[in-house]
Amino acid sequence: MKEQILPRSVEQRLYQGQNYEYMVISVARGESLPDARRRVLEHSEYGKWELHRSVLYMGGHRQYWMRRRVMNVARTF
Repeated sequence: MKEQILPRSVEQRLYQGQNYEYMVISVARGESLPDARRRVLEHSEYGKWELHRSVLYMGGHRQYWMRRRVMNVARTF
């Protein structure tokens, strides 16, 4: 199982005008589905991620796209 947070340049090209950061969880064909679901659940519960998209490819490879809103905090003096 591989997790990757997308760089801002890729995010801006994909979804312009939205203030989200994206993480892609890739699951190989031979890995168990309950483990992948548990990983997605843990990220959503503890990391404030939400499931944006899930893709099942013809070879059995799966990808889960997670997103969370970026909070821009203004400095106070």
